Amino acid sequence: MGRINEREAELDGWFRAEVAATKPGPARPQQEPLTPGSRLTGAQGLELFEAQATSRHLDLAARQLTRDGAGYYSIGSSGHEGNAAVAAALRLTDPALLHYRSGAFFVQRARQVAGLDPIRDVLLGIVAAVADPISGGRHKVFGSKAAHVIPQTSTIASHLPRAVGLAFALDRAAQLKVACEWPADAVVVCSFGDASANHSTATGAINTAVHTAQLGVPMPILFVCEDNGIGISVPTPRTWIEQAYSSRPGLRWFDVDGADLADAFATAEEAANWVRAQRKPAFLRLRTVRLLGHAGSDVESAYRRPADMAADLRRDPVTRTARLLITVGFATPGEILRRYSDIGERVTATADSVRSETKLTSAAAVMAPLARSRPTVVRTDAMRTTGSATAISTGSIAPVSRSESANSGAAPTLPSEHTAAHVTRINSQATPIPGLASAPDTGAPMTVAQAVNHTLGQLLSRDSDVLVFGEDVGRKGGVYGVTKGLQQTFGVRRVFDTLLDEQSVLGTALGASLAGFVPIPEIQYLAYVHNAEDQLRGEAATLSFFSNGQYRNPLVVRIAGYAYQKGFGGHFHNDNSIAALRDIPGMVIASPSRADDAAAMLRTCVSAARVDGRVCIYLEPIALYHTRDLYRTGDGGWLAPAAAVRHIEIGQARVHGTGTHLTIVSFANGVPMSLRVARRLAERGVHARVLDLRWLAPLPIDDLLNNARATGRVLIADETRRSGGVSESVCTALLDAGFDGRIARVTSEDSFIPLGAAANTVLLDEDRIEAAADKLLAAL
Repeated sequence: MGRINEREAELDGWFRAEVAATKPGPARPQQEPLTPGSRLTGAQGLELFEAQATSRHLDLAARQLTRDGAGYYSIGSSGHEGNAAVAAALRLTDPALLHYRSGAFFVQRARQVAGLDPIRDVLLGIVAAVADPISGGRHKVFGSKAAHVIPQTSTIASHLPRAVGLAFALDRAAQLKVACEWPADAVVVCSFGDASANHSTATGAINTAVHTAQLGVPMPILFVCEDNGIGISVPTPRTWIEQAYSSRPGLRWFDVDGADLADAFATAEEAANWVRAQRKPAFLRLRTVRLLGHAGSDVESAYRRPADMAADLRRDPVTRTARLLITVGFATPGEILRRYSDIGERVTATADSVRSETKLTSAAAVMAPLARSRPTVVRTDAMRTTGSATAISTGSIAPVSRSESANSGAAPTLPSEHTAAHVTRINSQATPIPGLASAPDTGAPMTVAQAVNHTLGQLLSRDSDVLVFGEDVGRKGGVYGVTKGLQQTFGVRRVFDTLLDEQSVLGTALGASLAGFVPIPEIQYLAYVHNAEDQLRGEAATLSFFSNGQYRNPLVVRIAGYAYQKGFGGHFHNDNSIAALRDIPGMVIASPSRADDAAAMLRTCVSAARVDGRVCIYLEPIALYHTRDLYRTGDGGWLAPAAAVRHIEIGQARVHGTGTHLTIVSFANGVPMSLRVARRLAERGVHARVLDLRWLAPLPIDDLLNNARATGRVLIADETRRSGGVSESVCTALLDAGFDGRIARVTSEDSFIPLGAAANTVLLDEDRIEAAADKLLAAL
């Protein structure tokens, strides 16, 4: 093991001394039960000991690699090795979303798959090697496609909403006959720590699971709280987890000492079997200890009493398992010590061998899985008018090679499943949507709201893998009527309401996308997405990155946003800030302003999600939902036919006019304002063109440059805030490309949006756009 520090030496020495001093029982055949009544045999007990010992030696090796400057991750699992019993109690095909201390679980699960080497795989992650089979050298995570372990970040509890969404989606996929890589009777297992159990994300996810089950909707999830009694340096009261969760109605409680292998397996098996049979959530508290501190750099003696650390050492699960095997007669002290040492030697040898493994050496290599782009395939899928078996998303793709990349809920608020209507159709024509106000015929001009509604109906009719859900989208049809009639037509299994919890809405989408769906969740207002932004930033956008493209999150998040609502609003209903979304790597942000673009861009986003696994944000300007006129009342100038099947490539702008004096660059509400300004300028002999960006990430750089150079003068009319707004990136893109013409921008103020007429004082308007245009033109 090389040189080890005092705490590591103490732990290793304790194990060896305790094992050597243990009196062996009479020798027994290994096929006999481990303990009376146990379903574990002696052979299986020895196998689990090896998984525990492997995890322990991996912890020691990780610390040594870090000390040597060859490793980069040393948050260990020592003291938590009892979770190997949980792995043994579950099936290989039960999807697992693991806590960062679930090392023994991962080892035991991976050992069940022929050809996997958990020792080498974990160590490759620790040294950030390209050969790491899950992340490709991007981060140390527990993950394996073959072992059905979905990699998670170390963000506290952020994976629980996804786990709940996946549990919901497993049964929903079976009901709707959507292809899914897990069997219909699978159980989702999700592990986390006692400190994480206090996080709002955890409490919200567990609440969603219980709420869903209460409604009669299947929710087969086993929450495993690995309770070691401390979060970094902050103690968790000894009875807190039990008090918080043991008596929660609708949540079956299980509790076991993780250091007792036989009991841990029996209790975990009972819990897993209960969840599998009942399709309801359960909470397993696995009592553990934390040995060796929080991480390699942590000196726990600075905040823990020696007596407490000594008490934890006496509860070491690896030592307890070894002594059990000896006392019941399945091994001698010498045999256990030989196994332990042999494992240590193998881990050390493997650690030495991975030190020189190739690392990622270019930005292109690092970014390869972030934004897979196959525009021709996306276009083909978007233009389909009939369902196709090949279009069904499986939630995963093959790992992304560097060369290829370079080219390239919430739980539904539903009635009981026994009474739920269920309509699943794949037709060549869109199904008419009953009840939509002023529903147009297929050739008539539409508003933005009508276009979105009509297109959602087309997509639901064409493909059975599409789900539409969110707060009030079902029975009510959305607060603006955008989803009106969809639930009536397609049933409550495909169009449904959710809890008022944005984390759970997005978590449902993340889980459903893994299970083979292309979810289209709705966030009711832009300001509300900030309650759950980590589900996009920390979870949705990172999954393909941490799995090297082997897992992905194909989804399209519809968000009603921006300002300018008349007679309603204030900040939370008129938010104009999208800065927090625009810097998330790999995420697509669509922002249509007119009905025809709204329809085509929604189709493109859904196909980009299905084909390339893209995470797409689809920003719908609330103030334009029902807008009909452009220049004067009754002209119908902002209506447009939207029923035809169209596709708009991601990163392609739209230009209005051919003016040569000025290019006004805008998006969303700014487009009709800019068009009206352009008309007034034309009456004065100034001919401007208006460029509608349409895509805010990635920006349509080529179209932007071409239209900027066509006039030599660019005015950016940006309805978002001056600081962090879209105009900053547009200016930067022009300058980076060497544009040498004049650039100016006019924006909304760096302010929250107040109620009433006061909103006009801080928002971009036509007078300000026109004044900025005059100033720019006067500077010639």
